[in-house]
Amino acid sequence: MPDAMGRDTDSDGAPTEALDIAHPDLTHFGLEELGRAAWITVVILAAAAIAVVRWPVSWLAKRRRFTVSLAEGVVKGFEALGPTFVKLGQLMASSPGVFPPVLADACLRLLDGVPPVPAHKARRVIERDLGGSIAELFTSFDDVPLSAASVAQVHACVLPDGREAVVKVQRPEIRRRMRVDLRVAFTGASLLERFFEVFRIANATAVVRDLDELTAEELDSAAEALRQQRFRDNLYVFGDNSHVMVPDIYWSHCGPRVICMERVRGTPVGRITPGDLAGLDSELQLRRGVKVWLEAVVLQGPFHGDVHAGNLWALDDGRVGFLDFGIVGELPEQWREVLREMFRASLFDGNYTEAARRIRMLGITEGTTLGDKLIGLQLRKLFEPILGRGAARVDLSKLVASLVETGRRWGIATPEELVLFGKQLGYFERYSAALAPEWVLGRDLFLFRNILPEEVAAAVAARNIALPD
Repeated sequence: MPDAMGRDTDSDGAPTEALDIAHPDLTHFGLEELGRAAWITVVILAAAAIAVVRWPVSWLAKRRRFTVSLAEGVVKGFEALGPTFVKLGQLMASSPGVFPPVLADACLRLLDGVPPVPAHKARRVIERDLGGSIAELFTSFDDVPLSAASVAQVHACVLPDGREAVVKVQRPEIRRRMRVDLRVAFTGASLLERFFEVFRIANATAVVRDLDELTAEELDSAAEALRQQRFRDNLYVFGDNSHVMVPDIYWSHCGPRVICMERVRGTPVGRITPGDLAGLDSELQLRRGVKVWLEAVVLQGPFHGDVHAGNLWALDDGRVGFLDFGIVGELPEQWREVLREMFRASLFDGNYTEAARRIRMLGITEGTTLGDKLIGLQLRKLFEPILGRGAARVDLSKLVASLVETGRRWGIATPEELVLFGKQLGYFERYSAALAPEWVLGRDLFLFRNILPEEVAAAVAARNIALPD
């Protein structure tokens, strides 16, 4: 219902749209908010120390235990501060090439080790959303959650018709808490940009703004369920991808803060090794998952925008499962054409001139006088480290720096679409290191069978090879 300002609110009285975090009204902060601001400042400064302070070689650089302990302290701070900072830690854990490895490793437990809310609070949210008691809604309901994340937790249940399901329920009062955190985080990011160049280059305030927008999107459970169903519907349009699945939505048991879906059993990719897959080809499993993700990016529009280590599973039945569609991105058609041309160049001739021409058509290179050929050469230099090398050996920190430098040379801000694309590829870096260290994404014809069907078919015939199912 609307609040006093006419905005739509949830049952906790918090606005459902993104917040004006750039103008926090600190005069309305109480003791709790000011106390959290102090804790946030301490934790951010500790993380910044790991990332930017260059310790003297003769002292702390030789004492790894100090930085490990500091990183553990940062993670404990994230856990104490709650959902907003747990989500930040999850980003760090899934992107070890961007963040210091010691900090990324310490954050791994945040992927699925967040303390759950008490069962009676989760039950109350479900009953308010669905308009009935737990006994009426389910044949059985497990009070011990299967997993607990920063925004929601998942409980196993059985529907009255006998279907095994899970219920994803938002944490109570999460909107109010995240509203305070995001406003304080924006203020902190502004200060860090003022005093540290690395945060200006990384555009820390823009990261917080993006997190604010994504949070508003992720807290809309009805929209998330629709996104998941759409991704599932797109999965099999080419008649293949039978080894990949997305859980079906059970709409009769969904509400503003509750999503009910098919139950799956398996192991998050971030917690498996090649030997855990019981004779299955771990590299092929990863390739199948990336193939589906790329098809969504380039051909279908909506793609999974948060493929961290807890959202991509190796299922017990041998399939790959995509879970949690709280964040979904969609590139404009023009950018999808650019990516198709980049992949074509990487796979076949190394000529990025057509990709450069399409980028120029978008009007984002107006700040440069370079021709298409020279822009194409720059694109090749930028993307070959990702598309032409084993994914496990990509240095994403150098990639991000290259993106920023290319934007500076062209007289423009770094294209957000390319940053998004590179960020999502980064989530596969850790998986490939364990499951497919020699796999080269940009040379794998299998991934592009539906994206570039004619070219791939010709190459398969010429090389006399067979692609997997």
